[in-house]
Amino acid sequence: MFNIKVLLTKTVALLAFVLLLCLASAGEAKAQEPDTSGMVFTEITTTADSLADASKKDTQQVVKATQPVVASASAAKAPQSLWAIFLAGFVAGFAAFLMPCIYPMLPLTVSFFTKKAGSRTKGIFNSMLYGLSIIFIYVFIGILIAVIFGPTALNDLATNGIFNFLFFLLLIAFGVSFLGAFEITLPSSLANKLDENSDKGGLAGIFFMAATLVVVSFSCTGPLVGSVLIDAALKGERLGPAISMLGFSTALALPFTLFAMFPSALNSLPKSGGWLNSVKVILGFIEIAFALKFLSNVDLAYHWNIIDREVVLSIWIAISLLAGLYLIGKIRFAHDSPVEHLSVPRTFIAIGVFAFTVYLIPGMWGAPLKSISALLPPLSTQDFDISAGTAPVQSVSNSVSIKEKKYEELFRRLPKVKGIDEWYDFEQAKAVAREVKKPIMIDFTGWNCVNCRQMEQNVFPDAEVLKRLQNEFVMVQLVIDDKTALPEAEQFTSAVTKKRITTLGGKWLDFEIGTYNSNAQPFYVIVDENGQTLVPPQGAIFDIPEFIKYLDSGISAYKTLQAAKK
Repeated sequence: MFNIKVLLTKTVALLAFVLLLCLASAGEAKAQEPDTSGMVFTEITTTADSLADASKKDTQQVVKATQPVVASASAAKAPQSLWAIFLAGFVAGFAAFLMPCIYPMLPLTVSFFTKKAGSRTKGIFNSMLYGLSIIFIYVFIGILIAVIFGPTALNDLATNGIFNFLFFLLLIAFGVSFLGAFEITLPSSLANKLDENSDKGGLAGIFFMAATLVVVSFSCTGPLVGSVLIDAALKGERLGPAISMLGFSTALALPFTLFAMFPSALNSLPKSGGWLNSVKVILGFIEIAFALKFLSNVDLAYHWNIIDREVVLSIWIAISLLAGLYLIGKIRFAHDSPVEHLSVPRTFIAIGVFAFTVYLIPGMWGAPLKSISALLPPLSTQDFDISAGTAPVQSVSNSVSIKEKKYEELFRRLPKVKGIDEWYDFEQAKAVAREVKKPIMIDFTGWNCVNCRQMEQNVFPDAEVLKRLQNEFVMVQLVIDDKTALPEAEQFTSAVTKKRITTLGGKWLDFEIGTYNSNAQPFYVIVDENGQTLVPPQGAIFDIPEFIKYLDSGISAYKTLQAAKK
């Protein structure tokens, strides 16, 4: 007889160990040097070199700045992003469970385990093996994707215009499939073969039962799996796809195991019906709306200037309005049943959808919409912004001899923080810094960087942060995913990657990797007018007091350096 308590404890511990092992491995991988064979990274020159003879105290203070750069930036970033990837996968897995391909199978599967097993204990054990088999299959898919593409390739996907456009088309196809135009299925012969093997019994039979569920339900789960894998891959994390599939499969497998333990709880679940198809349709609307993010990425990186912020917002408003009308039964698709009455859950969901529609409307006139700003094109692409000009820019350009900013015309649509006067070329920024005698804040950013948008929307506009960025720094934004071709005379072969650098974004990415041993974005470096690093660079810091401390440390290091020179 199985000891259920021990079995449950061991299973939970196993799942926790797998998750922690993946997180620890990814964190360790991010703390190491980027996986690029043949790279030779330049050692960062810090203030210690300038102040070595000033005093022992000064030297001790600056020694801290020589700590590994990538480790300090990644340590705060990797676990957070991996947990976010896991949670996104978990939510998608729960949504998949509510699909018409899976939800109706729950009572049948539970009944099979509880009756055929011969005893409740063995039934629970078999259902747990069934759940673990589902998790194993999906995690194996995630690991396979990570191995095939590799961490560098996954990171490159985020800035590749062709892949972003293909992802846009793929998500549109997924969304249209969920709306009922067609079904995405795997070959029926594969499902039949797996179903035959599931009749063998024993552990192998249970595993093939799980594999049969994965294949048969692909028409429902396929678009969701594709969406979360795309999202995880574009975050550039080494184990992102595996972590995403761990979250997805855990949410999918848990109900089968839990209801096998407590079969009487099945009576409390809502019966299968038209509401399951409604879940599928709403997810279809979400897929189509989310697809616009990838099309916007391409538009920004290649300067098409077509998919502006108000274009995306207008489409989102239309989609949200249609979703709300669908929920209350005012519109139906061919495969839908009439909505005779509104249930309480359906009513509350409809209220939320209509409220979201109303929330989007002020964005057409320049409202920041901070909660979703990272998914929208930047406010600088908005043709009509009613708030434009309300925060005067403290222009450094007016007080220096350099009047024309290099690349300014290219980056007019780059996300702006009102009140900050940005530059776009490092050499030009150093020349400006020499004139105004201020340190330089290098902002390695990107058109497609979600964390960059969060920093620009939620951290930079803070009064204390803005005051420092306006008055104490020369700000330079180096866009590492811009696709503008460099003039023939400026193209070169990278000493770091040995690749031919032909774009402006490639030039700044090569500079970031070769000088600071990082390809992260955002990535902030405070240097003096000669490009000498003053304090350890940092990645995204969403905690405003911590970011202020970082800025103040750079200001203090610069003043110490200037005092030592005198």
